[in-house]
Amino acid sequence: MGILGLVKDRRSIRKFKKKTVSKQIVEKILEVGRWAPSGLNNQPWRFMVLAGAEKEALAQFTHYRNIIKGANKVILVFLDKKASYNYEKDLMAIGACIQNMLLSIHSLGLGACWLGEILNQRSRLQKSLKLPGHLQLEAVVALGYPLSSANKGRRRPLRNLLLRKNKLY
Repeated sequence: MGILGLVKDRRSIRKFKKKTVSKQIVEKILEVGRWAPSGLNNQPWRFMVLAGAEKEALAQFTHYRNIIKGANKVILVFLDKKASYNYEKDLMAIGACIQNMLLSIHSLGLGACWLGEILNQRSRLQKSLKLPGHLQLEAVVALGYPLSSANKGRRRPLRNLLLRKNKLY
């Protein structure tokens, strides 16, 4: 499947099989994430992978705890403020990093869900994980083997998203 097919076919997966995602697969996913573009090539992302009891403890910080509990692994994505040169640009770079990982996960036959609500508990989570202050949580990606196929996606027609409908370019 080409990149356009992957983009159109990928969906958020919230229920997973009880099947282990290997360390090698997780490393492939992180490798693809680190190749995202970033301003001045500063690569402001940092990763933490949790499984087992650590993953279970993380679940207490979100209303979507069942997604985390059901996932085999979770990838926490942080902004390293020491590597940051422009906050907004660095957040966009981290978004690109996460999208790279989500597409990689899908291409490997796995599923994932990008969780953001957990950011409401950043400070509590920071203390729980005993992280230094220069690391700011930006997302949690729950991943595993999908329990079932996802529904087809729907998007608004492009013509409804264009600001200048009379001219495409």
